Amino acid sequence: MKKNVYIASLLIASLAIVSGCKKDEKDEVDTEYPVIDITASTAFPKQCEEIRRGEKFVFRAHFSDNVALGSSSIDIHHNFDHHTHSTEVESCNMDQKKTPVTPFLLIKQFPIPAGQKTYDIQQEISVPADVDPGDYHFMIRLTDKEGWQTIKGLSIKIK
Repeated sequence: MKKNVYIASLLIASLAIVSGCKKDEKDEVDTEYPVIDITASTAFPKQCEEIRRGEKFVFRAHFSDNVALGSSSIDIHHNFDHHTHSTEVESCNMDQKKTPVTPFLLIKQFPIPAGQKTYDIQQEISVPADVDPGDYHFMIRLTDKEGWQTIKGLSIKIK
């Protein structure tokens, strides 16, 4: 009888040790990139969109991550030399190559509340009236809490 109690105690102790060694989900390493989704009908801009000088527009996208989002930023710069970093399959009609005189340049970070797995960004952006019209890139960068980064490069036109 004492032997059975002793064996049962060892078995329970062994199970407690083994279950205590199981990794908690919080200890898992995040190896997934965050997602930038511009497929919604309200998302803006999308590939080949036109934006007007001297007007405002609202940048809208849906961000998500499997663990937690970190930060986001945009970079709008001219593409008068036809360089590329588009991530989209669809190509846009391009103007002739030209030398910039007063190109639009905007690099701006947007905060994401801590601990969010999803976030719908809506940020108003003003385009100065005196910038060069033409081909531009609208780069969206999204970094998750772990440091993985996704970039979406869109071609847009400023009229």
